[in-house]
Amino acid sequence: MGTLVINQLLDFTFHAYGRSEGVCGIIISDHAYPALVAHQLLSKVVDEFLEANPRSSWETGEPRIVMPQLKEYIDKYQDPHQADSILKIQKELDETKIVLHKTIESVLQRGEKIDDLVQKSDGLSAQSKMFYQQAKKNNSCCSEEPGKYGGIDG
Repeated sequence: MGTLVINQLLDFTFHAYGRSEGVCGIIISDHAYPALVAHQLLSKVVDEFLEANPRSSWETGEPRIVMPQLKEYIDKYQDPHQADSILKIQKELDETKIVLHKTIESVLQRGEKIDDLVQKSDGLSAQSKMFYQQAKKNNSCCSEEPGKYGGIDG
């Protein structure tokens, strides 16, 4: 139904969309502007132009035809991420991935801290057992000779 053409010159990309009815739309953008979004806009603008203006109204060139919604489209499509729902979702996904990576990194760091606490706890447990065994050993020598340390003899 139409022909899409992309041409790059210096710092600009020229997006052109021509229709068999004799109408063509052109967008000049920088190289970073997504071609898919430019083509969506061109297709939309040319289609709406043809719906609102039959060939007989423009093929002679008179009177001059205006398209008031064109300014709205230009404003809306300045940010391709807001204009194209797929790009918008992709941007949101990218932002979510960044947050997830930070969260996972934080959880892993907490996991390392938990591992450190477990090791310290194991060390304290081993020291407690040694203290208990030493205390038991020390107390056992005291109970072998009743009365020797001021206890009551039987």
